[in-house]
Amino acid sequence: MNEVKTYQKVNSKKESLSFGISKMEDIYAKRHGKVDEPHRHNYYTVLIINKAKGQHKIDFNTYALADKQIFFVAPGQVHQVIEEETSYGFAMTFSNQFLIENDVRLSFIESLNLFQNYGQSPPLTPNKMQFDTIVNYTNQIFNLFSSETNMKFLSIGAFLKLLLIECNNICTINPLESDADNSGDNLLRTFKKAVEADYKKEHSTSYYADKLYITPDHLNRVIKSKIGKTAKDYIQARIITEAKRLLYFTELTNKEIGYELGFNEPANFSAFFKKHTQVSPTSFKKNEITV
Repeated sequence: MNEVKTYQKVNSKKESLSFGISKMEDIYAKRHGKVDEPHRHNYYTVLIINKAKGQHKIDFNTYALADKQIFFVAPGQVHQVIEEETSYGFAMTFSNQFLIENDVRLSFIESLNLFQNYGQSPPLTPNKMQFDTIVNYTNQIFNLFSSETNMKFLSIGAFLKLLLIECNNICTINPLESDADNSGDNLLRTFKKAVEADYKKEHSTSYYADKLYITPDHLNRVIKSKIGKTAKDYIQARIITEAKRLLYFTELTNKEIGYELGFNEPANFSAFFKKHTQVSPTSFKKNEITV
């Protein structure tokens, strides 16, 4: 089994570019309708879908493609778009480099409730008025990207920020209000970084609370207010996502994966995995590979 394919550059033909936008119908035609294999990017992806039919798999969760949807895929997430017919809309990609160079703070992106690194990443489903606003921003971005306008990427950065704010305000959890709640946003960012560094060996909420010099209850309260799930839920989702990736993309045994993810006994890993996915690691691997 091959390692998961990872796209490093936003634009393979122009490596200097850190932003890209294409029409989904053009991508479909270029690929002759062929489905790409599961892959991941080292950059952000936003799909603004006007019309589509098929499936979008993100970290082994499957979502139906439909009209007037918006998907957000974070760097590192494994995803695959399976179209049953030509899709219409836009695929937009941008890197941290683009954000830094065009006056969009990384803390702004991290404070949004849009790019969910692990666990469920369902599409946003705006109403008609909201979707029309988002499409208007997207058209402005597409036209700017295709132009030779002076400082066009600064303009694109401004419209991108407006688009993301509009999308975030549609979310029922954590609508973006202002920059006033810096303490909660900073805690969320620090917590996520700590989990990313240590999740393979530390699974308890208390460990991360101690590391952040706060109580587990306070950590859970703040994290839930920001992303709609507790710190424990987030840690467990990160472990499960990595377990699924290792099961699918490597030849490691269940025992080896369990040890890799900090479980002292293979049986503990299998029980944890089954509790959170309702299938055993072996069944998950067999079912996914034969799909």
